[in-house]
Amino acid sequence: MTDKLYTIGKIVNTHGIRGEMKIVPETDFPERFDPGSELVIVDAQQKQTPVKIESSRLHKNMYIVKLEKYDNINDVEKYKGSLLKIEAKYQEPLEEGEYYYHEIIGCKVITEEGRELGLISEILTPGANDVWVVTLPKNKQLLLPVIDEVILEVDVQAKIVRIHLMEGLLEE
Repeated sequence: MTDKLYTIGKIVNTHGIRGEMKIVPETDFPERFDPGSELVIVDAQQKQTPVKIESSRLHKNMYIVKLEKYDNINDVEKYKGSLLKIEAKYQEPLEEGEYYYHEIIGCKVITEEGRELGLISEILTPGANDVWVVTLPKNKQLLLPVIDEVILEVDVQAKIVRIHLMEGLLEE
């Protein structure tokens, strides 16, 4: 497998004795868990196992997933704690102004005046809008609300985000 892989969920437990697993989704695309979807399980040792979904259903904010050729609990128990990933070729195109996490994390943040602040290290999803965590010098952090008034321009190719630094955002 040479394609880059992107996480869409984490296997947190088994479900029943017939080979079903509980998956905590890490994607905005529920169709990733549709029957027939081709995924890759990546375990703690980074071993990659290609799999295909036989069936799935949403249950208490988790997906109960049954994989083809995995028919009992003993077949899937070893995957607890592993990640479910997709190959890059299966990524959906996004609308203008929408980005995948992996496109944003690592971007350099500069102010509209050209002052470099730091790199985006994390994305939080607390509610109304996402918050991009920028790691600043001296182990400080800047929390950037992802709103039009703050985020002026995102260039994922150049890995640069230009922002308007609203008053009170940066405590110096």
